[in-house]
Amino acid sequence: MGLNPDHVLIPVAALSALTIIAVTVRGIAKLAFRYAEMKLKQSSAPHDPQADARLERIEHAIDAMAIEVERISEGQRFTTKLLAERSRAEPIEH
Repeated sequence: MGLNPDHVLIPVAALSALTIIAVTVRGIAKLAFRYAEMKLKQSSAPHDPQADARLERIEHAIDAMAIEVERISEGQRFTTKLLAERSRAEPIEH
C-alpha cells in the first residue's frame, strides 16, 4: 500500500503557509519596532530605557519564534520528501 501523492499536498501546502506567515509576521514586527523607535526618538517625552529593553526582548522573542517555525518547516519538508521517495520505491498493489 503506497502513499498517495495527493495526500502529501495538504501538509506541504500547510507548511508553506506557515512559513509565509512566520516570515510576514517577522517582517511586520521589525517594521513596527522601527516605527516605534522613530516615534520614541521624535517625541519630546523623556527617554525610557525600560521600554527600550522591553522592545528588545520582544524583538528577540519574535526572531526566536520565526527561527523555530523555519526549523519545523525544514523537518516537515524532509519528512514529506522521505514519504514521497518511499511511496515511489514501494510496489503499487492492485
